[in-house]
Amino acid sequence: MVKITETILRDAHQSQAATRMRLDEMLPMAAQLDSVGYYSIECWGGATFDACLRFLNEDPWERLRALRKAMPNTKLQMLLRGQNILGYKHYADDVVDEFVKKSIENGIDIIRIFDALNDKRNMEQAIKSCKKYGGICEATISYTTSPVHTNEYFVQLAKDLEDMGADNICIKDMAGILLPYVAYDLVKEMKKVLKKDTLIHLHTHQTAGTGNLTYLKAIEAGVDIIDTALNALGNGTSQPSTESMVAVLQNTEYDTKLDLKLLNEISNEFIPVAERLKKDGWLTEKSIKTDVKALIYQVPGGMLSNLVGQLKKLGAMDKFDQVLAEVPNVRKDLGYPPLVTPTSQIVGTQAVFNVVSGERYKVVSAETKGLLKGEYGHLPAEPSAEIVKQILGDTERITCRPADLLEPELAKYREEIKEYIEQDEDVLSYALFPQVALNFFKYRQANKYHVDSAVADPAKGIQIV
Repeated sequence: MVKITETILRDAHQSQAATRMRLDEMLPMAAQLDSVGYYSIECWGGATFDACLRFLNEDPWERLRALRKAMPNTKLQMLLRGQNILGYKHYADDVVDEFVKKSIENGIDIIRIFDALNDKRNMEQAIKSCKKYGGICEATISYTTSPVHTNEYFVQLAKDLEDMGADNICIKDMAGILLPYVAYDLVKEMKKVLKKDTLIHLHTHQTAGTGNLTYLKAIEAGVDIIDTALNALGNGTSQPSTESMVAVLQNTEYDTKLDLKLLNEISNEFIPVAERLKKDGWLTEKSIKTDVKALIYQVPGGMLSNLVGQLKKLGAMDKFDQVLAEVPNVRKDLGYPPLVTPTSQIVGTQAVFNVVSGERYKVVSAETKGLLKGEYGHLPAEPSAEIVKQILGDTERITCRPADLLEPELAKYREEIKEYIEQDEDVLSYALFPQVALNFFKYRQANKYHVDSAVADPAKGIQIV
């Protein structure tokens, strides 16, 4: 029997609609989702934390607690960026440890831990903390293709992560570029080296129209769990449709045993949410349709929606195809980083700069400089020497684990915002997004919003006393 992880509350709307689904749009369907019998529901982490604070005036911790209360029978899953936590830089080990602890205390069961560069050193602390506080550790491979990213590379990485304490191994195909027969071979080879009780969890997207076929071949090879999204926000740049995969597997040895009629009913309840996202301009034709060009440019759904947003702000949507074509060139220059947060944003933004400015690397972001310098970890391949010289000059590059250069930070953050603290978790919100969190705390105080209230404002998705 194949297990299903439902992504409609996290990656589906992150990939299709820039993470703009609100808590009040989730809670009405929570009880039904809880009754389905999913392996897990992915509902937190990734870009949701940032979006809650920055755009939705929601406390992400309150969102998690509310979802935990509404779905007591299903494992809740989150996505964590290793040493980056849910932010865009490396944090000290004490911050990582506390964040993992509070995530589990507030209701998370499974933590999918990845590093954008597949640098195991950047996942070590999060894995240790997850195990220490009783979470299910799903250590993750960020799948990509390049001269250095072979099946042998990924199989060895999977074994290394298992040795570090992983309960599950996730193959995270964030751009939807893992093809069916490659997936079959990769899963078969992983099954040979991993323990029998280590579950293999496959995550892909339907961006290029091949995700459901990839799932089928991976299932035949023995994959244990797949990620899908209910049809209201499934397919396109999101995950393959839950209903479609459940129907395909019915009456086979892989039958999920999920109720197709119930899934369809829940999906229909999400249609007004999708219509609202479309009306507000977040759900666009580009994110709904499949595009085989994804196999060429390797652009994940979340990155695609971010690129659209950046180009709209610059009034340069006419350069969209040029930017897509520039993405693989930048990626090669920078040492073939997998395109997943934060490297997807770094590469994508640099591609926008290169095209819009009319000259490659005339404008260089601080994050691009940091990536080349080694602030994010060890690059999969040596970057272009010419580009390194152009951007860094004689600046020395970092070779150690970047977090080893960081002193403990938690006490400092707590002192900085002591006048705004209403819960221990506020310190972590501030650590990840200082200015954004501070703005939220001031808004919360000014509007007498408090996180311990039981009365929700459905228009805001936050709590009112």
